[in-house]
Order: sequence, then C-alpha cells, then structure tokens
Amino acid sequence: MAEKKAILVVLPSVALSSSSEALDKLKKKAALLTNADTAGLEDLALALGGKKVETAALEGAEDALLVVQGDEAALAAALEAADRRTLVVVAAADGLAFYGLAVDSKAGTVARAVNAQDLAVTIATIVDLPISADCTGAIIYQAMKNPNLKLDEIKKLKEALVRMESVIQRDNREPWDKHDCA
Repeated sequence: MAEKKAILVVLPSVALSSSSEALDKLKKKAALLTNADTAGLEDLALALGGKKVETAALEGAEDALLVVQGDEAALAAALEAADRRTLVVVAAADGLAFYGLAVDSKAGTVARAVNAQDLAVTIATIVDLPISADCTGAIIYQAMKNPNLKLDEIKKLKEALVRMESVIQRDNREPWDKHDCA
C-alpha cells in the first residue's frame, strides 16, 4: 500500500462556485485555484502512473495516484476515502482545489495562473511520485503548508541516521548483554 496517495477527481460539469454538502466541506479546508487551466491534467496524471478507477473502487484502492471522473457523488466518495496521508485534487469546470496532505487550508484562493503541467508536478512532488526528465511544470508552493516540505523530510532522515551511527559507534549494548550468566 502506498504511504502517501492522491485522488484526482475530474468534475467537468460541476463548478467550484456552486454549493452542495461535498463542495462546502471541500471549500472549508482547500486551497482554491480559480485561474487553473486543467485541460490535459487527467492524461498527465495517468502518465505519472495514475490509475483510472470508478467511484465505488476509491475506498479500497492501494495505488499512489487514483483518477476518478464523475459528479458530486464522486467528490463525496473521494473525501470519504481520504485520510491524513491523502491529497485530494478536484478539477472542476471553473478551477481546481487542493485538499488534504500538505495543503495549507488557510491559503484560500490562490490567484496565480497555472496550467496542467504545474498541477501534475505539484501532485507528484507532494505524493512522492517519480517525475520524468521532460517535466516542464512549476510547483504551486502557494497552496502548500510548507514550501520546504522535501527539505524538512531529508533533514529529519539525516538526523536519524546520525543518531543511529552514534549508537553503533558507542557499541551500545542492552543490560542483559553485559553478563554471561548462562
């Protein structure tokens, strides 16, 4: 099972500016990109290794990137399937919303104009998907909680490695290893 995962919900007939229970829940804690050109985003997500699934298959899917196309019911299912390690990306008729993992819920509306390449590389960066050499997008840092997310993760790993090396160098043995009573 993927540690981090993303769900891309493509809603071509739904506007983010409309109101419903699922959309209202999304907009409370999402970063909204009203100047987002989402044309081709679904194809780019599939090229990143995404798997196209039906709404009913969202709950048990173990892939790192899931792509579902539908309506507000698909959005509600995606929000229900999401946990704290899930990024939900909603591509609607009038913009895009980032919700969940690494997203700054206080970002509100991001006015920056973005295209599908920017959105795809941002998803790949947050969810740790491999990026191809021909990638031309820019990460949308305005929607993220911490722009230095990857640097902080690397720093934590290096600190843990230093701690482990120091324990090995001290030949730190457990109390029961110090006596040969048996």
